[in-house]
This record gives sequence, structure tokens and C-alpha cells, in this order.
Amino acid sequence: MDTYFQPAAANYHTPPVHPQQRQRGYRICDQCCTPETPSLKFRLCGGCLTTQYCSQDCQREHWPHHKAICQHTASVSKAAIAAASSSPAADQHLAKNLRKFASAHTALLGWAGFQALQLKRVPANIRQNALLIDLSYHPHGESQRRFSIASTHIVPRSYVHDPLVIADIQRREERCRYSGGIGTLVVILQCGGVSQVMPVEVDPPAKITWDSRDDWASVLAHFVESGRTDFKPISSTSRGVYYG
Repeated sequence: MDTYFQPAAANYHTPPVHPQQRQRGYRICDQCCTPETPSLKFRLCGGCLTTQYCSQDCQREHWPHHKAICQHTASVSKAAIAAASSSPAADQHLAKNLRKFASAHTALLGWAGFQALQLKRVPANIRQNALLIDLSYHPHGESQRRFSIASTHIVPRSYVHDPLVIADIQRREERCRYSGGIGTLVVILQCGGVSQVMPVEVDPPAKITWDSRDDWASVLAHFVESGRTDFKPISSTSRGVYYG
């Protein structure tokens, strides 16, 4: 393991910003591909809580294409919850809480997947592997504090076997590569028989400035356990170190 002289996150040792600000990362509208900016905040689909749009018009226009995967996500979640209802830890809102968790920690989870698959060193890993995160559920008033990290695993991309989810990942993959990216990173969240697949389109190598880290698992646990959603990674560029 490498020895580091600074934490993986620029704000690792600082208290969270109040009110907590959601770090959305670099997103593009699923309809028109407009990138998100500080002045243009995206809206999430209320069904899957993962697909994002720059406007209500784009969301409405994209619905005929998004409807199948969105409704499929909801139906699969309900079936999984019903199957897990005999467990004392089962919660009727578990699937929705899991999607909220993924949304709140988008930047952190994408960064952790990038580091776990060592995409800076071996970009081709994005086509073969995925990051699986097993979560434990704890009732809490704040949605981002209802889960803790139980374990993490590197699994083959074939771990995802749902045809509609695979098709959605492939669509994103083709769009990402068309724009010069290296592909779609797959992060899988799993808790109590319910799972959430989080596809992350990764920028071309020339734009990847995140430092390669081997301590990603401890950083992931730190921010999740503390309920912080203000993760800011450190990047090294030709102009110096960039915090955030």
C-alpha cells in the first residue's frame, strides 16, 4: 500500500458544512446532455432517484424512453421488500431510502468505485468489474445516516443480470464513449435483499485528475458513518493540487 501525506478528501478532517451541501459531481442531463453547473442545478427523477435532468421539459421529453427502467426499478424494489418482510430489520421504505442514500452520496460513491477499480492505472477495468457495497440499515431521522458500510467487494460486471438494467448501463456506456469517455463505472449498493445499481459515466483519461488512492474504503466508511454528504476529493494537476 502507498504511503500518503494528506487525506484522500480535502475536507476529511474538517467538520461538515451546515447546512450540508449535496455534492452532485459532474452530471449531464439524460435528455440533452447539458452538463450541470453551480448555476444550473439538476432535478432527479422522483421514481428511480438516479436519472437526472436539467429541466422539467427535458424530464417530460425523456419519459417515454425512461419509463420502462424507472417503473421496473420500483417493481423490483417492492418485490424484494415483500420477500424480506419476515426479517425484523425489514422496512417498507428500504428501497426508497437506498435510492436516497445513493443520490446523497453520488460524488463519494463514484470516487470510491473509481479508486476500487484502479481506473487511473488500468482504465480497462471499467469494462470488466464493478464495486459491490454491502450496507447495514439503521433507523434514523436523517436519510443519509440510515446506512453503514458492512463490506465492499470487487465483482465481475456480470453480477448485474437484470436485462433492463444492463440495457440502461449499455446506453450510458455508448453515450460516454461517443463523447470521449472511458465508459460507465458500475457501483452496486445492496442491503436486506434490496439492491440499487448506480452507473457513473467516467471522463476521458486526460480529464481524470483524481489521485490514485488505496485508502478509499476507509474514506468511504468515514463519510458514510458520519452522515456527511460534503465529500471533496483531491486532484493533482499540472497546475498544482486541486481540492474539491
